[in-house]
Amino acid sequence: MPIIQADRLRRISAALLKAAGASDEEASAVAVGCVNANLAGHDSHGIIAVPTYIDRIKAGHIVPGAKWTIVQESPTTTVIDGHWGFGFHVNAKAMALTIEKAKTANVAACTVFRQSHVGRLAAYPMMAMREGMIGLATADSGRSPKHVAPFGGREARLGTNPISIAVPSDLPGPLCLDMATSAVAVGKLTLAQARGEKIPLGWIVDSEGKHTTDPARFRPSGALLPLGGTEGYKGSGLAVIVEILCGLLTGLGFGVEPSGRHNDGCFLAVFKVDAFRPLGEFKREVADFARYLKETPLSEGSTGVFYPGEVEYLREQERRRSGIEIEDATWKKLRTLAAELKLPDVDFD
Repeated sequence: MPIIQADRLRRISAALLKAAGASDEEASAVAVGCVNANLAGHDSHGIIAVPTYIDRIKAGHIVPGAKWTIVQESPTTTVIDGHWGFGFHVNAKAMALTIEKAKTANVAACTVFRQSHVGRLAAYPMMAMREGMIGLATADSGRSPKHVAPFGGREARLGTNPISIAVPSDLPGPLCLDMATSAVAVGKLTLAQARGEKIPLGWIVDSEGKHTTDPARFRPSGALLPLGGTEGYKGSGLAVIVEILCGLLTGLGFGVEPSGRHNDGCFLAVFKVDAFRPLGEFKREVADFARYLKETPLSEGSTGVFYPGEVEYLREQERRRSGIEIEDATWKKLRTLAAELKLPDVDFD
């Protein structure tokens, strides 16, 4: 597999997206978001997704240049219609607006609907974290096809419905929870299939409800399992709450709409820390708390105790130095797209 530096991957991604119709700002937002996911080790949300986004542009499911609008607002709340624009672009604007409201109101929240895939969800709470605030984001896929079976079922009726919360601290890396409420994200199955790898038991069931290690048996009618294994009612319950916040509260509804158009609904919230206690004190204590956890004696076979987000931070430092490994199948797709979009000068060699 080729190993590519992050800046080069960003240039390639942005060039492909612009050739497919995205504006400079949109292409940059998507390219940066995808490559940042690769840097953090979330390759399922990285550059592997760019061909899918371009396919959705061609199908009319993503509308480049769409102008997002505020449908309803108050001093502390906002409802945003993305008009089928790039989720990376629309959701970042929505979080920036929510942060500005929280600066004066201390707490603010926002819902976003009719936007495309938002990428790695952690990107948005970390925007608030960098402003000295606690950021929260949840997302679902609207009424586009579902991938997760509710606990005890074998048919997909829920999304992967991730939750992310970022907290300001004095730690060297961001303290950020970023998790799907399913056993894994769909992209990890795509990644395993592209790499010719088996997956662990407990990730999916096939169309007959049987557990399998073959990622190819996820489609056409298998299902991801909820987070928690034998206690999967916990992940399933979290997914239901996310669906209510991002599907029902936004008005997207539940179930599957026949067009299959991907439609990320998001709920965002921001809490200004110094509305509760001095920010500096809080950041020091969060760091002290993380170090206290890391000093825990290790269990058998453990490689260490990590605070939420630490593994991603360490991986990012390493990949910025050494580059990002890209699957041969993904690299081939990107080269093929460049030829189709008549981009002979894109930096593949």
